[in-house]
Amino acid sequence: MSTVTTLANSTSIAIGGFDGMHIGHQELFKQLDDSSVIVVIDAGFANLTPHKIRKYHTDKELHFYQLDAIRHLDAQGFVALLKQDFPKLQKIVVGYDFHFGKDRKYSHKDLQDLFDGEVVVVDEVSHDGDSVHSHKIRHKLQIGDIKGANEFLGYNYTIIGKKITGQGIGAKELVATINIEAKEFLIPKEGVYVTTTRVDDEEHFHPSVSFVGHRVSTDGSFAIESHILDGSVTCNDKTQISFVAFIRDNKKFESIHELKEAIQKDIAVANKELKRLQL
Repeated sequence: MSTVTTLANSTSIAIGGFDGMHIGHQELFKQLDDSSVIVVIDAGFANLTPHKIRKYHTDKELHFYQLDAIRHLDAQGFVALLKQDFPKLQKIVVGYDFHFGKDRKYSHKDLQDLFDGEVVVVDEVSHDGDSVHSHKIRHKLQIGDIKGANEFLGYNYTIIGKKITGQGIGAKELVATINIEAKEFLIPKEGVYVTTTRVDDEEHFHPSVSFVGHRVSTDGSFAIESHILDGSVTCNDKTQISFVAFIRDNKKFESIHELKEAIQKDIAVANKELKRLQL
């Protein structure tokens, strides 16, 4: 079904920024009908699921409004836009903290006053007593709390990047790695992680151990690199790295030998954790 047809026939929409498509967002999506669209108000700052990466976390059609193009609208203008783009619209789903329009002065109460259909307001979603928000997920990633971030997300945090050339000593003196650049994504705290890695268009993820940060023991440059644990893999284009657990902080080693020993310990930790999780 084309996007135009889907918009024209949609009877329900969920509206929000939806960076992360986390467990709080999923509660909104559960309120949608079979004929529905997720409306993303894109401020240009999403870095958990930038741009159309959100499509990996839903089977619903996505429709984007650029914030700069609609931020001037008052409540009446915004509702008129929705009715124009979704002529069969009967239900709007938003979160309890949804705001829109110039200076974000309007809320779900204005939608309820102006929209002649149903407006569903989803209450705050909490996990272990802590409210779930995208900014909290970002903070968890920045301090290396991968487990906490993944629990809020409902999946393992994943970045996608293009293959780039590494420093050239990995396969010769350390271990072979796939090096990527992923500028659009928030990169977790510098360190070593248990990960799974998907290469190009392969269907499955490989068990892996990954490093993000500055190569303080070698050339000092910033790197995102993944070592595949179940055999040699060739990457031609793009790579997805999913973060499972934090192993250790980035650390400077005095020799290549010490660095290699540390990497072998990291590999052992990753293998043990992935086996325990059956990933």
